[in-house]
Amino acid sequence: MKPLLHCAVLLVLFISCKNQKEKNSANSVPVENICRFVNPLVGTSTMGHTFPGATAPFGMVQLGPQTDMQPYFNADGSYNKKTYEYCAGYQYRDTTIIGFAHTNFSGTGHSDLGDFLVMPTTGDLVLDPIKTDNGSKGFYSVFSHDNENAAPGYYSVKLDDYSINAELTASERVGFHQYAFPESDEAHIILDLVYNVYHYEKKNVWTFLRVENDSLVTGYRQTKGWGRTRKVFFAMQFSKPFKSYGHKKYDEDNYDGHYRYFNQEENFPEMAGRNIRAYFNFDTAENEKLKVKFALSPVSMAGALKNMAAEIPHWDFEKVKAETQQKWNNELAKIRVESISDEDKRTFYTALYHTFLSPIVYEDVDGSYRGLDQNIHQSEGFTNYTIFSLWDTYRALHPFFNLVQPSRNNDMIKSMLAHYDQSVHHMLPVWSHYANENWCMIGYHSTTVLADAVVKGVGDFDRKCALDASVTTAKVSYFHGIGDYMKYGFVPEDKSSYSVSKTLEYAFDDWCIAQIAKNTGNAAVENEFLERSNAYKEVYDSTIGFMRPKYSNGEFKKEFDPLDTHGQGFIEGNAWNYGLYVPHQVEDMVQLMGGEKRLSGMLDSLFTMDLDDKYIEKNEDITRDGMIGNYVHGNEPGHHIPFLYNYTGEPYKTQSRVRMIMKTMYGAEVNSLCGNDDAGQMSAWYIFNSLGFYPLAPGSEYYELGSPSVKKAVVSFENGKQLTITAKNQSEQNVYVSKVTLNGKEIEGTKISHLDLIKGGDLVFEMSDRATK
Repeated sequence: MKPLLHCAVLLVLFISCKNQKEKNSANSVPVENICRFVNPLVGTSTMGHTFPGATAPFGMVQLGPQTDMQPYFNADGSYNKKTYEYCAGYQYRDTTIIGFAHTNFSGTGHSDLGDFLVMPTTGDLVLDPIKTDNGSKGFYSVFSHDNENAAPGYYSVKLDDYSINAELTASERVGFHQYAFPESDEAHIILDLVYNVYHYEKKNVWTFLRVENDSLVTGYRQTKGWGRTRKVFFAMQFSKPFKSYGHKKYDEDNYDGHYRYFNQEENFPEMAGRNIRAYFNFDTAENEKLKVKFALSPVSMAGALKNMAAEIPHWDFEKVKAETQQKWNNELAKIRVESISDEDKRTFYTALYHTFLSPIVYEDVDGSYRGLDQNIHQSEGFTNYTIFSLWDTYRALHPFFNLVQPSRNNDMIKSMLAHYDQSVHHMLPVWSHYANENWCMIGYHSTTVLADAVVKGVGDFDRKCALDASVTTAKVSYFHGIGDYMKYGFVPEDKSSYSVSKTLEYAFDDWCIAQIAKNTGNAAVENEFLERSNAYKEVYDSTIGFMRPKYSNGEFKKEFDPLDTHGQGFIEGNAWNYGLYVPHQVEDMVQLMGGEKRLSGMLDSLFTMDLDDKYIEKNEDITRDGMIGNYVHGNEPGHHIPFLYNYTGEPYKTQSRVRMIMKTMYGAEVNSLCGNDDAGQMSAWYIFNSLGFYPLAPGSEYYELGSPSVKKAVVSFENGKQLTITAKNQSEQNVYVSKVTLNGKEIEGTKISHLDLIKGGDLVFEMSDRATK
């Protein structure tokens, strides 16, 4: 084997690199083993499962089991609906594992990733995961959940077909595999570079591998999927030399230049093509532990080597596992709770774990990263992050970070501003991942994330730059009807689909921009966007009492069913639930909709009505598991709705509803999550409400008070302060709040200020089984 391409120097040079740049890394002070309360296997069987594997908090490597390979398209070219269930590559009901991939989303509504599938096998070499061309068994293995263990930073399973015990752990940028093999002279490690989550023909653009020496492989893959041009680089180091290796190419391209003179399939140190599966052969003794370190980089193969040398320069699997679990304990310990039951405590910490999975660190240890312009950039004064599912996460996840992860959220905002600088559209992120904008969903919700941080005094990012980026983003006329929105004062249905949802979301985002302008002293921009934020009034039809699609001629759509989603001006919701989305002007919305009594009656009906199956049977994102009447908790647009009772003079109904939702829509057992976790938004809702308050309108300093489910919680802030939340007389039955005090002073009304909470002290809820009207 030839020597490693000048990488030995790099390995030494960068061992002491930028590790210190990571904020909130594990320190040397041990904390309680909170990890034992987390069940990463919690998810949903009907939608994209949550990520169940091994990762560090906010880690680039999300190393986990993949249980099936569902193509995105059926043989006839139609969409294969089963792919939706594999957004994270895993479904608990499955009995097979096809390998362990290094990148995954957690419970998103669409998907990508699934990079670099690794599978250990024994016996005759098989290179197809599900079945071979002749219909025989693929390289998958059956497994039993009795032999599966998932915890923060760790995953293990027995691969029954091969009698291999597989263990996984990870640092931020490096996955660490440990496979206990049986005695065999036919042991294999398969590296499947065909596999993708949401795979379809020609999703792989190119794949390249170099066998650097007898135990090190480097390479990259480029894909064209949800991320239109996405590159991931890797370095794969084995703990012992392989005795031989090879690959199979699944390309139809005939041209191979003068490479055709070589036997490239066996022991040839370069592999290149669109679709490749490589293999590495070993002899193993009984129970021999073959280890694999697999480092990722958004920049280069050399970058992956630097990351490996910096983060895991040794072969001590247990050391990495312990360090990563210590990092998880430190993060989870930011909120210490006493719960009504052990089950509630497990549900709480499982949700908290989900909120710390993403966004992910997206840069090498030296601060270099691939930007939206596909050039290599250097982060200066921040850590670069990616995976911004903003239509979901602006509602609660990023506000939650402003409470317990303000330094990380500051870095995330700087990452968004860097995205803006690199955008040829001059836009902040909409839904972005891995140096790509995928344009999923509506709104320009980066502006809300920025506004929430500005109003709450979080971070040192440039406020003027944040305002300029927000204003520019909000005026990109060709994005989802913004030009017509500015022209008509609303999005006309004959000009753009989902017109009502867009109008409502834009109106709220515009209010958020006004808050940034107010904070920076720009009265002209503040007034301009406050005026734009009134757009919701243009799509309210007082004759029927619902938000309704309107045409550019000013007439409302005649054929309209407020219970239907499709073709009615809404996306992932209907006029009954999405039509209540005016979080920035709830008092005005109440009056617009006929006053407190009428809105209260509408809310009561929303939670209690019997919705016919025909209204949800076409929706992937809306299922019975996530519904209470016509209230859809399994999807994000209605997450604020329980708090609207606070504006009808009936806060006791808010208290009752949120406790019911927490009890019925969440749990600590498998398949107990009511919908897609959507990169942590669903879980962030639970955490906020467990503590007794919720950000109905991000961009405001105020939270709405609800009904805490914890008996006690101690929240540790980055400023060194602690907030102790106590629910006196707490029980399953005592869901009503008779009194709230902060540091001995009674809270009047239903709001509490973020700026007061982060000063620390004691927040006390007095609970009762009787409603206070």
